[in-house]
Amino acid sequence: QVQLVESGGGLVQAGGSLRLSCAASGRAFSMYAMGWFRQAPGKERDFVAAIRWSDGRTYYADSVKDRFTISRDNAKNTVYLQMNSLKPEDTAVYYCAVTTSAPVVTKTNYNYWGQGTQVTVSS
Repeated sequence: QVQLVESGGGLVQAGGSLRLSCAASGRAFSMYAMGWFRQAPGKERDFVAAIRWSDGRTYYADSVKDRFTISRDNAKNTVYLQMNSLKPEDTAVYYCAVTTSAPVVTKTNYNYWGQGTQVTVSS
């Protein structure tokens, strides 16, 4: 089992920034990648970004590329999502997740999920 605890959500104005954190505990050694997904009201949960644990390779959804940056701290088993130039359409609950295998952009491939953190971007 892997436990995930997210933090860092909140309310920000359009154009602002937020940084999300997700700390993993438990069988963290089994992680292949950690990812972030988001779900807006009435919509599907969508892929945002992921980072492969072994070498730090990163993956991004087109909608956040060049605005969001995912990074990791191996020693702390923690992943971060730096979100810049936020837009109202970024408003959603953001979920951290862990997968033990590829592919990393497919939500059904993720085995463990955090509880989610709300991000609200006002116009």
